[in-house]
Amino acid sequence: MDRIKLGSWNVNGLRACMKKGFMDFFRAEKFDILGLQEIKMLREQADFTFDGYKEYWYSAEKRGYSGTAVFAKNTPISVVYGIGVDHHDHEGRVVSLEYNKFYYINTYTPNAKRELTRLDDRMDWEDSFRSYVTDLALKKPVIICGDLNVAHKEIDLANPKSNVKSAGFTPQEREKFGLLLEAGFIDTFRYKYPTTENAYTWWSYMGNCRAKNIGWRIDYFLVSEALRGNISEARIYPETGGSDHCPVGLVLEM
Repeated sequence: MDRIKLGSWNVNGLRACMKKGFMDFFRAEKFDILGLQEIKMLREQADFTFDGYKEYWYSAEKRGYSGTAVFAKNTPISVVYGIGVDHHDHEGRVVSLEYNKFYYINTYTPNAKRELTRLDDRMDWEDSFRSYVTDLALKKPVIICGDLNVAHKEIDLANPKSNVKSAGFTPQEREKFGLLLEAGFIDTFRYKYPTTENAYTWWSYMGNCRAKNIGWRIDYFLVSEALRGNISEARIYPETGGSDHCPVGLVLEM
């Protein structure tokens, strides 16, 4: 049986994160596949290398904004950038790697923004993304990772009552996340730890929130129902600094 160790991290600027210990974490964890979100850079701006890994970069057209990257030990069968919907595919938000037994989809979901100015676009994105991953799931199991920019339940953020109208915890965003799960996906952390509280992956830089653990769980690994029996470990790395998000991980026994 193969043990596959997967990681995901919104680094909030990879070059900045590099200066804050990124490579120490990367070398220590030895992921088979690691997906990054919000890299905020182009590959040619990097003076660092990832020895032993294949690199798949998908930068936003807007410089210094958004973007995703995946580092994989094994060469995939195929790689797809974007979700095939033009108005959603200019910000470098999704990289999909196909392997024999699964698809690995690294995603950075658009933020609805303050005053919810991007909520309508976000709703359209949710429907397009769900269609994209459910189509893939008809072929083989799908693993989705990344910053999905939503706390699903009240247990997933420190102050739910005061954030009902905040981006990332609106009824609309939570409903769309529920629809994604209903389409055949499992929130692996909640599957392993259904009642664990104070488990967060993002903290505001304001108000010393991280030290106080006033956070949100908005970074996920979701897997197709077909992989339910393969879930071995689901992990959050709150002790890992370098970004306002911390990494999350998943181990599958295939």
